[in-house]
Amino acid sequence: MRLGVLDIGSNTVHLLVVDAHRGAQPLPAYSHKAEMRLAEHLHDGDTLSTQGERELRRFIEESLRIAEDKGVEDIMAFATSAVREASNGEDVLGRLRDATGVDLQVLSGQDEARLTFLAVRRWFGWSSGRLLVVDIGGGSLEIASGVEEAPDVAVSLPLGAGRMTRRWFTGDPPPAVEVRDLRRQVRAQIGRVVGDVVKYGRADHAVATSKTFKQLARIAGAAPSAEGPYVRRTLSHKNLSNWTERLTSMTNAQRAGLPGVSSGRAPQLLAGAIVADATMDLFELGELEICPWALREGVILRRLDGMPGT
Repeated sequence: MRLGVLDIGSNTVHLLVVDAHRGAQPLPAYSHKAEMRLAEHLHDGDTLSTQGERELRRFIEESLRIAEDKGVEDIMAFATSAVREASNGEDVLGRLRDATGVDLQVLSGQDEARLTFLAVRRWFGWSSGRLLVVDIGGGSLEIASGVEEAPDVAVSLPLGAGRMTRRWFTGDPPPAVEVRDLRRQVRAQIGRVVGDVVKYGRADHAVATSKTFKQLARIAGAAPSAEGPYVRRTLSHKNLSNWTERLTSMTNAQRAGLPGVSSGRAPQLLAGAIVADATMDLFELGELEICPWALREGVILRRLDGMPGT
């Protein structure tokens, strides 16, 4: 069947159309997305602004028209940290549901971690043993570990690249004191959960997902996306640490000139690198392998698992 997945993230809003059948690999058929940066529309006590709600409604309505044109039979719609943390999120979701008919499901941080873990497990298979999966989004960092399709432990921390950039950096590039303060805060928060994760056992295979990790791997020498999803891509902690240091003195325009980095994502790259570097260091990870599947694929797979067998 042809499914539509409407993903309302903190940075990007995305409609992915896939041909999916139970027991088969979901095949992307069409993609429509925009860098709405919804989290930047949170004002006055984390209230989603009228403009943010208006832009979100416009995107949903446009996505519904596209989905109809592409022959989509069913749409799954979900939202992550930006809507989850909006003080008026429920009211906004109710108005959007009344206006568009789309029932956006808000995922918890742990839901995000579990569904992303499922996607990674299906991609790499059982031979990977114990997986450790890390994902840096716009609003949060997800960490999950386990030997089954459901992780033993799933953690979500408010350490997303966009959130950290907005809350800690004032300059372009940011002053050294702000970089140090962010580094200290990030490491303190991650350090609190390391024991909760590793007590289940050390990972046989450490994996990263998300746009942030893909961009960091690309600037560190990984193959470009044009070479396809089956090319093995990795990010070493040594290379990441070197690039994190280099990024601290680069302007947003200079970061946007790096391979694989868009102008919209460039301002968040340094904060994302600081979070990634801290994660690899505190979990003692020498290398991460980049997985092309993440949360959206996890949502699709869970939907297919619930379908009657054929």
